[in-house]
Amino acid sequence: MTARRGSVPTMHDVGKLAQVSAMTVSRVLKNDPGVSEATRERVFAAVDRLGYRRNQTARSLRLGGSGMIGLVVTNLANPFYSRLALGVQEIATEYGFRVLLSNSGEQADREPEIIDGLVDHQVEGLIVVPAGSRQQHLAGAMRHVPVVLAARPPAGLDTDCVLVEDFHGAREATACLLAEGQTRIAFLGNPPALYTGAERLRGFWAAHEEVGIEPDNALIRQGLVDSATAERATLELLEQAERPTALFCTNNRISQGAIRALYKAGATLPLAGFDDFDLSDVLGLPLTLVSYDADEVGRQAARLLIDRLEHRDTAPPASRRVTVPTRVVRHGAPSGNWPRHPSASA
Repeated sequence: MTARRGSVPTMHDVGKLAQVSAMTVSRVLKNDPGVSEATRERVFAAVDRLGYRRNQTARSLRLGGSGMIGLVVTNLANPFYSRLALGVQEIATEYGFRVLLSNSGEQADREPEIIDGLVDHQVEGLIVVPAGSRQQHLAGAMRHVPVVLAARPPAGLDTDCVLVEDFHGAREATACLLAEGQTRIAFLGNPPALYTGAERLRGFWAAHEEVGIEPDNALIRQGLVDSATAERATLELLEQAERPTALFCTNNRISQGAIRALYKAGATLPLAGFDDFDLSDVLGLPLTLVSYDADEVGRQAARLLIDRLEHRDTAPPASRRVTVPTRVVRHGAPSGNWPRHPSASA
């Protein structure tokens, strides 16, 4: 086998000749000690035969490409998106691509302009966390470059996406609270128009239905956009005559705002939340958190995009959906041992 006449051999070409995956080729070229010597020899033999060169950016430039991929996230202040970006960069670097990063700030009306700007900069492909459910502008971009969505699914688009187990994680964490005897669990959620907000509410509701309990609508708060709005919503719930006995929060910022409110109120409510966060394991608080590898969301999205770029001259594969698994982790003291705020009455 040789590369196509007039083309530059790709990592995929090397893998096909060596009868391994492109990722295995990458591991060999990075001197990964986990690759067997026999595999290593086959890969190097294929590299020599095809005349493959590691500099994929130069490859892209010779073929008229920019060697760049665009990444659009909704909130870089959220550690989830920072980790996702690191995962994208890790895989992009392996394949010699550079990453152009943009932040939409959860403003859906800004996203089309950002996408158009990246296409104008001649990125070879896009990874996008959509800011809203309207995605017609992405369909326009797909006429020029492949697009992969991350964290949120396509709406009316035929494209790849990488998601988290939003429904399953929320159901499992809520079930943990219910198993502890909590029957009045408040729900503190991000905007319901977002896929993550809707799926996590669905999981919260499903866990209640499985034990024959109907959630109290008076305890459901949606549309929370940061820790400050979550703190205010939690304080409001705590002031109710029939206040909740536990809290479920749909992301790390909401969890942090709720924790701050509980601390100020000197309350001892257990809390379950989506997303683990730094120092959660050393706070000494009763936390049940849905954990997952945010870097892997980015890595998987980058792999899907680069796979399409490597096969741009062939018939495109059917759209693919990859789901990153979640697990529940428990931190802190049992309910009732919450440290008291200094201003709380003795």
